[in-house]
Amino acid sequence: MSSITGNGNSETSNKASRQVFQLSDDVGLKIKEGQKIKMMILKKTLMFAAMVAVLAVSGMAQAPAEIKAKLDAQIKLLQAISADPQVVSAVKAHNATPPSSDAASMTNEKWAGLSLLDPFVRTVAKTPLSVFLKTKTDDVIAEVFVSGTTGDKVGFASKTTYWTHKGMPKHEVPMSGRTFIGTPKMDESTGVVEIQVGLPVMDGGKAIGSIVFGLRVDKLR
Repeated sequence: MSSITGNGNSETSNKASRQVFQLSDDVGLKIKEGQKIKMMILKKTLMFAAMVAVLAVSGMAQAPAEIKAKLDAQIKLLQAISADPQVVSAVKAHNATPPSSDAASMTNEKWAGLSLLDPFVRTVAKTPLSVFLKTKTDDVIAEVFVSGTTGDKVGFASKTTYWTHKGMPKHEVPMSGRTFIGTPKMDESTGVVEIQVGLPVMDGGKAIGSIVFGLRVDKLR
């Protein structure tokens, strides 16, 4: 009897072991499948992000279909502002003049911490170009600012989020002579959903600066 009992226990033990191994294999397979799915999702996400980045850098981001017609028409009007003699002359003078000590030491971090009443901010806000740009804002144009060759501000209609846009597509794309069209997003400085359009400021066939417009998406629909 003891021998029979021993064999029964052995068979039960072997069967249980096989079930454990089978369960382990199933769990392992499911984990691998789950990891594979996650990797596929991550890969697609990274590919999409890379595509968006490439489009943004190349200035080829596509506006939503429902606003494209109005946006294209608006850009034609904006091109006249970018070529206005007051804009061109201000950028030329800015590029030819050594920056003040405040401007030379200004960083985006310092700029973000300055209030509208700060003397340096008020100085830039009161330049003839800034006064001119304020007259160009309307129901559609929520913001507009002009940068010199190095990306620092020549003038603006309202204080910008950044002091310099050097290295950012909205400045670098226009500096290559092309039009930058961003993707709709909430703008920190205006608090509304905008699509930004960056145009080159040209002089003698060469880009000497950039002018960026923030267009209200709700007014383009």
